[in-house]
Amino acid sequence: MTVTGTGNAPDVVDVVALGESMVTFLPTRPGRLADVPSFHRSIGGAESNVACALAAAGHTTRWVSRVGADGFGDHLVEAIGAYGVDVSHVRRDPSRPTGVYFRTAGDRAGDTHEVAYYRAGSAASAMSPAGVDLDAVRAGRVLHLSGITAALSSGCLELMRELTAPHPGRPLISFDVNHRPGLWGDAYGPEVLLDLARGADIVFVGEDEAEEAWGLTGGPVTIREALPEPEVLVVKQGAEGAVAFSPSRGQSCRWGCDTTPRPAAMASALKVDVVATTGAGDAFAAGFLSATLRGLPLTARLRHGHLTAAATLTAPGDLAPPPPRPLADRLATLATPAWETLRLGPGWTDADAEAAEEAPIP
Repeated sequence: MTVTGTGNAPDVVDVVALGESMVTFLPTRPGRLADVPSFHRSIGGAESNVACALAAAGHTTRWVSRVGADGFGDHLVEAIGAYGVDVSHVRRDPSRPTGVYFRTAGDRAGDTHEVAYYRAGSAASAMSPAGVDLDAVRAGRVLHLSGITAALSSGCLELMRELTAPHPGRPLISFDVNHRPGLWGDAYGPEVLLDLARGADIVFVGEDEAEEAWGLTGGPVTIREALPEPEVLVVKQGAEGAVAFSPSRGQSCRWGCDTTPRPAAMASALKVDVVATTGAGDAFAAGFLSATLRGLPLTARLRHGHLTAAATLTAPGDLAPPPPRPLADRLATLATPAWETLRLGPGWTDADAEAAEEAPIP
């Protein structure tokens, strides 16, 4: 897959990410939300996480969204902009608030984990084709979207359908399924997500996610059979790794694929001393897209996804600095036995970028 430009627009960037971001409140100690006395303020949003990670990796990025004309909106715009992301096309809404949420400490897994969202009627839920600058959204080599946005409102769903529909000069569409059953209410989210994924060029989906949303239990090949349209389909398999499907040489999936699809590339997951899992999926997408923008082979793209995810897995928040590019490039080209025995822990990305070529492998 070759990523091309989108015309002669003077403000073209590598990646545009569209979606809601919220102010996140992280507890200062473990326990029930009812018992936690104080919280640290942070930011959270699947699409803005990708934009921030890509900006930190040296790409030009833009985040497009709506936030309230309030202090929390100020914080989101300033914090995301501080990563080097273009936030000039974020609109302020004087009548709707910025979304916020609170969560308990640690990972999302487990019966004791709590998340309290305050996003209903948020400024971002008012996004629609008429409510965003579509030229600014499309002025990227890649447009990154997720299924979360489609669940926020009918206007957001209309916007997602507009952006994933065939369009002259359309950028490469990257779509992370991000199935969130709790957001959909009575709407039939799985069917909507499948339809949106079929309109994208690159799709990220977890094997467990595909089973939960679409009842697909036959593994990656079954998922590809249900999603033959995307040029690249990445199926994440948790601790096992990830596989990627792409069309056969000379063949476009939009006009029919092999009846028995086979993975074009695969990469086993890294051994990681996990600090927290929040944001790892967004980091994986950012690493994969960064390698895609650089024209790297498909296996290298998967490995860069794993490495960027490992940077987040070994840090406490949703966002973590990606590994220096020379170090990531060197690790991504390891022989398979060395890759499969590599183990990464907290601090492994701290190597100075200029010294990373000579730094010992963690």
